Amino acid sequence: MKPVQVIVNAGAGTGHDDDRAGELRRKLHDAGLDAELTLAAGGAELIAAARRAREGGAELVVAGGGDGSMNAVASQIVGTGAAGNIRFGVLPMGTLNHFAKDLGIPLDLDAAIGNLVTGVPVSVDVGEVNGRIFLNNSGLGLYPDIVRDREKQQNRLGRGKWPAALWASLAALRRYPFLSIRLEVKGEDGDAERLARRTPFVFIGNNAYTMQGLSIGARERLDAGTLSLYVAQHPTRFGLLRFAFDALRGRLGEERDFDVLHAAAFELDTHRKRLRVATDGEVTVMAAPLRYRSLPGALRVLVPPTKKP
Repeated sequence: MKPVQVIVNAGAGTGHDDDRAGELRRKLHDAGLDAELTLAAGGAELIAAARRAREGGAELVVAGGGDGSMNAVASQIVGTGAAGNIRFGVLPMGTLNHFAKDLGIPLDLDAAIGNLVTGVPVSVDVGEVNGRIFLNNSGLGLYPDIVRDREKQQNRLGRGKWPAALWASLAALRRYPFLSIRLEVKGEDGDAERLARRTPFVFIGNNAYTMQGLSIGARERLDAGTLSLYVAQHPTRFGLLRFAFDALRGRLGEERDFDVLHAAAFELDTHRKRLRVATDGEVTVMAAPLRYRSLPGALRVLVPPTKKP
């Protein structure tokens, strides 16, 4: 097995066929990388290819695709010991590419390939919920409902991602489901703070998201060893629209009914035995309670030399 394993989601962005894969192989070769490229059709194949790369002794494992693809490949190389010595490379080929943006990794493909050569490895945190990792965020309530419905409309009706997301959002707001949640926030001193909330959505970030100013939705660092939890207490449908408007103005953090908590670990329980949970845009069903924790420095990522995590 070659020391550099590049695993590309064939469905990412506008898609990747054999011709585009051949072009990517040439770019990697021209950059001086002794790389083997694998086209994967979906999450299961991404995970299987990343596992083979880990077990085969790859020194650098590169994920090509969007944030879901990054999650799938990274899930096989986070941790300590031998797996922790593997460097993780990012080729942002998706729609949003939040992970790449927050680490300062170039979105241009040629520049991103150059970063695989000149980048320096830094240790970044990973979030985990019930054994499943997330690089960016996890969501409950409305968000996984919207993601699930969006995928159904894309697959069944052939709608584009953004029109499908709009229709899915409108459908979710019509249903407007609430979650009654109980939170146990773990403190550094071992004490736990307990809170109860009734809300249509919960958002958990790997490290803190900027909630004010011009960089809303970005993270200044990914190595603080903390999770951030954002929950609206009692919003109406109009309240949700108000939150969105305040976010655009950079004032979401000033909302009195919007809780923001930071902790290295917490437990979330609900009256439901099982519930849908989104992790980096992928939805799975998990059994309650949900146990969230930060895994500090669990992933070594190549970033531009001037960028810190």
